Amino acid sequence: MRVAIFYTPCDPKWGGGYTYQDDIFQSLLEVAESSPHTFVVFSGSKAIAEQQTAVGNLEFVFLQTTYLGKALGASRQLLRLIRRKLRHPFSPFDLRTAYKNYWLNRVKHHAIDVFWSLGPGQLVLDIPYIATVWDLQHRLQPFFPEVSAAEQWQQRESAYATVLRRAAYVIVGTAAGKQEVVRFYGIPAERVRVLPHPTPRFALNGHSADPTAVLNRYDLKADFLFYPAQFWPHKNHASLLRAARLLRERYDILLDLVFVGSDKGNLQYIRTLTAKLKLSDRVHFLGFVPSGDLVALYKSAFALTYASYFGPDNLPPLEAFALACPVIASRVSGAEEQLGDAALLFDPRNPEQLADAIRMLHGNPDLRAELVRRGRERALRFTGKDYVQGVFGLLDEFEPFRSCWRNTGPYHQL
Repeated sequence: MRVAIFYTPCDPKWGGGYTYQDDIFQSLLEVAESSPHTFVVFSGSKAIAEQQTAVGNLEFVFLQTTYLGKALGASRQLLRLIRRKLRHPFSPFDLRTAYKNYWLNRVKHHAIDVFWSLGPGQLVLDIPYIATVWDLQHRLQPFFPEVSAAEQWQQRESAYATVLRRAAYVIVGTAAGKQEVVRFYGIPAERVRVLPHPTPRFALNGHSADPTAVLNRYDLKADFLFYPAQFWPHKNHASLLRAARLLRERYDILLDLVFVGSDKGNLQYIRTLTAKLKLSDRVHFLGFVPSGDLVALYKSAFALTYASYFGPDNLPPLEAFALACPVIASRVSGAEEQLGDAALLFDPRNPEQLADAIRMLHGNPDLRAELVRRGRERALRFTGKDYVQGVFGLLDEFEPFRSCWRNTGPYHQL
């Protein structure tokens, strides 16, 4: 079969979404020849599409979507403004249809049999496709503004309700994620497949790096509590700050906190809370940092304290596992499945539980060493190549179905 993939690298400041998709794409390039299928990579990046040559069963096509994409975004903003002003469900013409038709013409021209979406932004076309779901938190926790405000809830719900029901397969990272897809959208369980999120390759490859220069650059000392997370409300930086205050006031445990990540609207609130709790001398806001610096920070941390309310899959604990950093993480749906016995889990609603977990680790070097050992073993179980090979298996499984009708693309041969 001819399998279409769209991959244009997003801004690394997007965080986990960038890391996840880039790792899978790079892994595909490495192992594509082990599959009997042909992979046609459509990319809005000339660096990818024009500097690559067809190798084996890989083809690269430059896809000029820049202007359409910008126009589509402007159209959506106009639609939101009109709805807010008129409070009326009227929907003027936007560019979604034009965008979809452009895509459909391109995939037909290249005789595509199946479309594989690396991330959750699947465009519904009249060809079979494999969709990907990272989370359905707009259903589980719709009160968080990042999944509800400015029509976010409606957009997510409309997209998932259409995309998932028409998908040949839906890929999720955990059995918990599979249960959510089946529960909320009525997808037959046999069409929802679990492929665990891969451990990011920058972490797997960075265990030998020396962190000294990075610590000096940021004026940090080792053995801090580390939280790499963009400043969304659901990331729950607030609970970690409150836990740090409890550690200081009740147990005289003084650990610095290091936050890295881009501001998504909640940074000022967290800065204000930091000052209110009288922790300003202990909290370091580094902003976005490149992956090389991230490696050094993991290696220098006392522990990763991952307080997010969202699951069922998260990448930072896997990164920490690979870089010998003990993990203390939220007990969200899917956490036990993803992290196993390699992390200490706590209720993200309860700063006292988080403080107790940190205190237990602080007073038990043997436990810390054991978590590091278990984490490294677990990190090696989930790689990008494993994930891609899992998708190859889905394609092999689907091929008998796809062979039942004719591909009408110009490159097709009977």
